[in-house]
Amino acid sequence: MSAARAGGSRRKDQKDARAAAEDAAAQADLERVYQHIVSRAPEHDFDPTIDRVRRLFELLGDPQHAFRTIHLTGTNGKTSTARVAERLVREHGLRTGMFTSPHLTSVTERIVVDGEPLSPRRFVEVWEDVYPYVQVVDAELAEAGQSQLSFFEVLTGVAFAAFADTPVDVAIVEVGMGGEWDSTNVVDAEVAVVTPVALDHERWLGSTLEEIATVKSGIVKDGATVVSAAQRPEVEEVLRARAERVGARLLREGVDLDVAARHVAVGGQLLDLRTPAALYTEVFLPLHGEHQAHNALLALAAVEAFLGGRALDGPLVEAAFADVTSPGRLEVVRSSPTVLVDAAHNAAGAEVLALALGEAFDLRHLVGVVAIMADKDAEPLLAALEPVLAEVVVTRNSSERSADPTDLAELAADVFGEDRVHSTERLDEALQMAVDLAERDDTVGVGTGSGVLVTGSVVTVADARVLLGRG
Repeated sequence: MSAARAGGSRRKDQKDARAAAEDAAAQADLERVYQHIVSRAPEHDFDPTIDRVRRLFELLGDPQHAFRTIHLTGTNGKTSTARVAERLVREHGLRTGMFTSPHLTSVTERIVVDGEPLSPRRFVEVWEDVYPYVQVVDAELAEAGQSQLSFFEVLTGVAFAAFADTPVDVAIVEVGMGGEWDSTNVVDAEVAVVTPVALDHERWLGSTLEEIATVKSGIVKDGATVVSAAQRPEVEEVLRARAERVGARLLREGVDLDVAARHVAVGGQLLDLRTPAALYTEVFLPLHGEHQAHNALLALAAVEAFLGGRALDGPLVEAAFADVTSPGRLEVVRSSPTVLVDAAHNAAGAEVLALALGEAFDLRHLVGVVAIMADKDAEPLLAALEPVLAEVVVTRNSSERSADPTDLAELAADVFGEDRVHSTERLDEALQMAVDLAERDDTVGVGTGSGVLVTGSVVTVADARVLLGRG
């Protein structure tokens, strides 16, 4: 090798080493910041008020008014719907921000600009800009005898500050919980999306569908457009009343928009979608399950309304839909045997998961790996999965809130029968046990017709993705 070539190679190696060191330092800074944020009151333990976060945004200069917003609430399907909407808006040449929760592997996944999560370095930069104002509000709250700002309150501040600083044209924002008093409800969204509303988070949202829908309908602002999934009558009545009260336009699935046709295709499905402005035919969506078709419909109608209510260009819709991803939502993370992960964490989510499994995958012997949060009603979730699982392995995930596997096994035995239930304390052991069970009856030896489903919680899915090299 010539001296010039050797020198060039050394310089490249040095440059690569510096870049690796900088990336490692940025990751360490991110971890330090995240540990501070996560040490605050967690997402599931907070005061149901928006006044605290309003004060933070006032000090930040109200960054939420620097961009237009599509706001999403509901019980299931919010993140997938947000992802489709974001990709569709971006295909129209607008710079997008997207705020979703929870994350799978890194907190940076929650804050996305132009389709890419914030880099660790950028996340830390925004945090350092926001933190002095967080300290001011924390001090004011302490003086008033209140707890400091919560994890989700400060994370919302980071997201909206990042969007305003970029700046983005449009933010697609998913509520953390509920709607009316959610930290994200400082935005004045032109379009509100309500995915199917079911019983969940009763401790904070209420014990009836009417109570839950009332809290969620709080994101509907004066003169906005509301795009609603097909809802139970009591939920639809709450949304109708809210729309009338604030002068909003209500677009309802089954009345103003619908999935006109759908066909299972390799890697996803082909959709015909009817909106108030047009019929879009044979649009490919690389996501599995009828529920994803309805999520895509809501996203399409929302973006259509956001862009003035006109029909959107067909090729743009096709290009956007074809590029949609939704990690952790009926995602194939391994083959032979097939290992699927899905973040269903309540009965309604498990029901649509069970339907999608039967439609999209030919798995005659499916073994479940299930870890559920202790504050969830596990029995109806397990009951929804029972028809599609030959056996189930219950375990725990990495969260302190994870249900005890012994307790979960007792519930599972009532649903599945004791001979179909297995239990272990560790998720890695549960995965191996499930794979062994799936392969036990595989007479061909290549995983044909057998598989493993990991579900029960977003944390369970996140942990499994890391174990399987997808984190």
